[in-house]
This record gives sequence, structure tokens and C-alpha cells, in this order.
Amino acid sequence: MKTFVFALLLSAFPLCMPLAGELDAPPLQLAKLYRSDLDLPAYWVSEKLDGVRARWDGARLISRQGNTFAAPAWFTAGFPEQPLDGELWIGRGRFEQVSGIVRRKQPRDADWRQVRLMVFDLPHSPLPFGRRLEQLRQLIAASASPHLQLIAQFRVDDQAALMRRLEQVVAAGGEGLMLHHGDALYRNGRADHLLKLKTHEDAEARVLAHLPGKGRLAGMLGALLVETGDGLRFRLGSGFSDAQRRDPPALGSIVTFKYHGLTRNGVPRFASFLRIREDGTQPSPLQPPKGTTLR
Repeated sequence: MKTFVFALLLSAFPLCMPLAGELDAPPLQLAKLYRSDLDLPAYWVSEKLDGVRARWDGARLISRQGNTFAAPAWFTAGFPEQPLDGELWIGRGRFEQVSGIVRRKQPRDADWRQVRLMVFDLPHSPLPFGRRLEQLRQLIAASASPHLQLIAQFRVDDQAALMRRLEQVVAAGGEGLMLHHGDALYRNGRADHLLKLKTHEDAEARVLAHLPGKGRLAGMLGALLVETGDGLRFRLGSGFSDAQRRDPPALGSIVTFKYHGLTRNGVPRFASFLRIREDGTQPSPLQPPKGTTLR
């Protein structure tokens, strides 16, 4: 039976921990939250995939921290020489499985045969996004690789149509949608022209302590005490399977949780554990909800 740790040991877990390969991390374009004041016909929309972010640099697959994925040579055979931005993905709701596969130092061919690089951008192109899409279609059509696929991009006319597509994606087990302005150039960092839309918000926090369960959960994890990037500490007690409660995320590890807005005190409402992050993502600050409130 796991011995649960009650002491916080706060000084043992700094907010920023160095990661191998961090200095070589590729510059990436990142999304902001959806706003309801958009000219929607100007945007391309795609499903937000729950995969592992990867950059193809023309010769190798690199993580967002600059570490090389140990992909089999046959997996990347036929990939174009141009850099690509995408997600290593298996299917909806299978993040933990694909994360385990692609982070293994000794790749297993049978595992990698399930994986595809789902491409959504061409980072070194100087063209606006709509034109970059045309380039991507040509590149992927010319590639003989069955492991390379362009994420489907589509248009919507208005807010009602966008919300219908969101409902369809979520009902099918997807995470949400991404919106990319057709005239936007590729820019590193958080971009106003690249937005994500989900039915809930999510954020990352560092595990500070394991709090014991009671009743049916006696002897197992009751909740995690976690801290966000802006120093907020709270208990994260839902979303765990019994197996995860018997073997909870390690102290100092980073977890992703989902929530539905903030209380007046700034605490996440209905916070629920989603997954352990092993890609170097650090705790994120919580911000008041912006744009349309989804219910």
C-alpha cells in the first residue's frame, strides 16, 4: 500500500524546473482562447487533437522542448524536406497511450504503426495561412508516407454553425476546435490569430502533496494539493480512476486539469484531473474566462 505524503515540502519543488533539451526547443506558434467577436468566415477551423506536439525539421521529429523522438526510420520515410508542425496522434481520448509510445527511448514498431503525424502548419513558409494550406496539401499528396496526414480544415459562416460543429466533435469524443485566420503569417509564441475553443477550460499545476481518502477511498488518494503558475493552491479530488488513486501522480509532477470558470476567489470551479504531463509543460496561471461562455 502506498504511503501518502502529507508534508508539503514546498521548497523542494520550484516553479520552474530545467528540462533536457530546453535550450534547443523549436519556436512554436501557440493558441489563445476563443473570442466571440470574430469575423468567422475569415477563419479556417479544425478539430483540436489530443496528441503530442511535434516539429518535423526535415530530418527528425522534435518535441516542444527540443528533444528528438526516437521514431523508427520507416515511420518518417517519405516525409518532405520542409519543416512541418503537427501532433503525433492515435485517436480521440488516447493521449496517455500515444505519449507513452513516442517518449519511449527504444521504439516498438508495432506501437508506432498506430501513430500518425497530423500536420496543421508549415512554419517556415512566408505565406499567409490559407496559402500555406495549399502548400501542405501538395506536400502531403506528393508524399508516399501513410503516417503523414493533414488535419481537415473547414469554414463556418457564423457562431451558430461553429457551435454545432463543436457539439459534434465533443459528442464524438473530441476535445474542441482550433480557429486560424486565413491571412495570418506564422508567428512564434501566443498568437491572436490562432484560437482554441472548448466546452471547458484547462490548465496545468504542480503536485505538492497527496491528501488521504476517506470511506471507500481509505488507504488511497483522496485529493492532490496542487499549485498553479500564479501561486494558487487548491485540492484536486475528482477525475481519478481507482488505479490512479492507488498510484497517484508523483510529488513535483505536472498535471493537467479541466474546470468550468472561476469562483469569486479565483478558484477553479468543478476542477477535474485529466492527465499527467510529461512533455515539459509548466504550471500555467489561471485567467478569468474570456469570450463566449459555453454551457
